[in-house]
Amino acid sequence: MIAGVIRLITGATARWVGCAPEAKQRIYFANHVSNLDFPVIWASLPRELRRRARPIGARDYWQPGPVRRFLATRVFNAILIDRTGFTAANNPLVAMEAALAEGSSLIIFPEGKRAREDEDNPFKPGLWHLAKKRPDVELIPVHLANLNRILPKGEVVLVPLLASVTFGEPIAPLAGEDKPTFLDRAQRAVADLAER
Repeated sequence: MIAGVIRLITGATARWVGCAPEAKQRIYFANHVSNLDFPVIWASLPRELRRRARPIGARDYWQPGPVRRFLATRVFNAILIDRTGFTAANNPLVAMEAALAEGSSLIIFPEGKRAREDEDNPFKPGLWHLAKKRPDVELIPVHLANLNRILPKGEVVLVPLLASVTFGEPIAPLAGEDKPTFLDRAQRAVADLAER
């Protein structure tokens, strides 16, 4: 029901242009433009895939307040991470690797923070580390369009527009490819979906 409400409010439509919505273990990685991002990707997945997908979210945004906390933990089954002060004890990759080991798929935002419409934040290395650690898990680029206009940064009122969620062709690190080259290629894979 909540997935349907999210799709209704945002008008989000899923477009599968490089892969099919199959029951495979995957890491969906997307551009990050709005606090609606992970709920919209989650809601765009078919029910079977949605049950296995665990979004990664910022603890400082989703933990405060009973409604957000309930949605994050009870509805989305999100993995909440700290965005600053990483130590060996709170390394966000540990929780992500554990979820993958349990058979879950992940929804992540490698930029680490929301970007303005006219900018791109470079991808952080987490996607690289997950790809190297779990080469058996498909990496699916996802492009989100219009979410930054539906819920602009700093606003709480939704603006009615139509959003789109485009799922692209799986990528993987190439033989001999270094981390910066892979991350640049992954970011281009997301950006290129805007044209499809």
